[in-house]
Amino acid sequence: MIDEHIVQYIQKIVGKDNVKLSEPMKNHTTLRIGGPVDCFVTPTDLGQIPQLIQALKTFEIDYYVIGNGSNLLVSDDGFQGVIIQLYNRYSNYSSCPFYDRKTVQFKALSGVSMVKLAAEAAKEGCTGFEFASGIPGSLGGGVCMNAGAYGSELKDVIVSATVCDRDGTLMELSKEELELGYRKSVIQEKDYIVLEVVIELKKDDPKVIKEKMESLAALRKEKQPLEYPSAGSTFKRPQGFYAGKLISDAGLKGFAVGGVKVSEKHAGFVVNTGMATAQDFIKLTDEVARIVQEQTGIKLELEVKKLGFVDG
Repeated sequence: MIDEHIVQYIQKIVGKDNVKLSEPMKNHTTLRIGGPVDCFVTPTDLGQIPQLIQALKTFEIDYYVIGNGSNLLVSDDGFQGVIIQLYNRYSNYSSCPFYDRKTVQFKALSGVSMVKLAAEAAKEGCTGFEFASGIPGSLGGGVCMNAGAYGSELKDVIVSATVCDRDGTLMELSKEELELGYRKSVIQEKDYIVLEVVIELKKDDPKVIKEKMESLAALRKEKQPLEYPSAGSTFKRPQGFYAGKLISDAGLKGFAVGGVKVSEKHAGFVVNTGMATAQDFIKLTDEVARIVQEQTGIKLELEVKKLGFVDG
């Protein structure tokens, strides 16, 4: 456990109400799996984060930054250290139209939900972010992995991002400096923390935008197992193939271990059917990867990040 004096120091930075001890991580991941973390911190202001990072470095305390907790598997034993959550309590945004009124820039703290931001943009008659209306993650997490769907990605709309390195130093990176590619960015490579993001959208007919979002929502409902907790796409897409099709062709739809199973609706998703554990998830995904490689020679790699495991 973290020393009481260090906890009090963290509370001075972010406020006592924004610090929880022995917090179950299953309450903060979309997969609804995960043991307790020593200290769960929810900053509310950009200026708090460099102070917090510098303090944790000084005290030599391990930490991990999350948004909505999508794309994340936390060990059943939890995490020894600090979880910094940049989500609901760190989610303000503002919009500013250009002088020609045809383009609008949104400046948002990285914890804002992409679903919420897409809905707000649509209300303002702004197009270009509809693809994000069904991505269950924060904007910062989306930038980190250049999130995308249905042919569009964040790199199509991003202007810049304010980030923090592991020394607590703030930097503003342009779209080019972010080096956004397929599910990757300089954020991942340099281990930066995204604090604020600027995106640029075009004005359009709100009715047309609404229709497009409704169409995408219907497609997601038809194709994805939204009725179950999941971490999103479980495996990375192998070059030239689709993980879901490989798993389906291997006859693994519905394959279950304990409380997790491969979705019958979309084999690219592993879902929590109730009382799933992290070990259930690991056992199932290891077996799925083994069978697919045995049948096809293609090695599947987890897209889901693991946290709190001895083996990483």
